[in-house]
Amino acid sequence: MLLVMTVASRKQPPVDAIRRDVALLICAALQQDNRGKWYTLAGLQCRGCMRFSKGDPAKMCLSRREGYRGCRLVNKRYALLSGVKD
Repeated sequence: MLLVMTVASRKQPPVDAIRRDVALLICAALQQDNRGKWYTLAGLQCRGCMRFSKGDPAKMCLSRREGYRGCRLVNKRYALLSGVKD
């Protein structure tokens, strides 16, 4: 019983979902910001995501987790714009 309570307390609190249209807008803005910056980590991440997903939102990083929370860059920008903790 104690083990179950300890494991349950380590879970991260649920994060609010980002609306699909908002996530895609943020993603597009990040792609524009990182265009040509292949030498940065953010630029590499965006370039790889777009290359391997071929522009299909269902295959992009942001779709890896429910609520369109799969992309670290989108989450960070959403938190900055909305004032919500990441």
